Amino acid sequence: MNLKNEIENHLTSIARDRDPYLATAGHFFVQEYIRQQFAQWGSVEIHTFKVGSKTCQNLILNLPSQPESEKRDLPPILIGAHYDAVPGTPGADDNATGIAVLLELARMFAAQPTKYPLRLVAFDMEEYGLLGPSGASEYAAELRQQDQPLRLMISLEMLGYCDRTPGSQTYPSPLERFYPNRGDFIALIGNWRTIRDLISISRSIRKVGVPSHWLPVPNRGLILPLTRRSDHAHFWDQGYPAMMVTDTANMRNPNYHKPSDTIETLDLDFLTGVCQGLESGIRYL
Repeated sequence: MNLKNEIENHLTSIARDRDPYLATAGHFFVQEYIRQQFAQWGSVEIHTFKVGSKTCQNLILNLPSQPESEKRDLPPILIGAHYDAVPGTPGADDNATGIAVLLELARMFAAQPTKYPLRLVAFDMEEYGLLGPSGASEYAAELRQQDQPLRLMISLEMLGYCDRTPGSQTYPSPLERFYPNRGDFIALIGNWRTIRDLISISRSIRKVGVPSHWLPVPNRGLILPLTRRSDHAHFWDQGYPAMMVTDTANMRNPNYHKPSDTIETLDLDFLTGVCQGLESGIRYL
């Protein structure tokens, strides 16, 4: 099985208008696609939450750890990606790429478990999360309320856009002094508690040939608001160790939140490398 082809197949099914309010048919189609993919590897849990009068769904697949780890009752690693998109865009990079990698990681880790149990979550309503409840904010709050520990939360947020031209990468000041000006790397952004994991996963991604840089941020990212723009921030707010894996969105990708965010604009070799690097990095934790 060719990983790049598998990822491309997922993208073809997911990249479509799927705003939860204005493109309900596309949204439902993608929800069902994820549910069917997850269902190959175990029973799919549906976590429902309300946004106003609308009922929304997070889709959850729990994968067991290696048999020898089960006795130790280790906390799970949660890997999440959002499946909604803004109105009027097929959302290929944002965030069909995150979901495609999530689905491939499910397949890989179902076949060969890791030391930690894994919880893979497809979150809804991320794009509306700044305006009200999101799938991640509701789920993180519920985990905290139940006092459930997590080894780590990893948010997969736009993973497929790469531009090797000098000057293609921008930053909020003063980060441009410390990081490269070509948009050809994958970024890992985590809270202080994840520093060792940031270094370790970054190293695994580089080993497969994809450049990777990491950034630890203090105080839940409040000093650099751009670092909070995904589902991981809700886990920071609840005190969990969490990181975002990202191609840096609009700081690199000119198609961000536009109708032009199509599969053709993505670098599928780069995306495949990110997926391989994440798999080995998560196995290594």
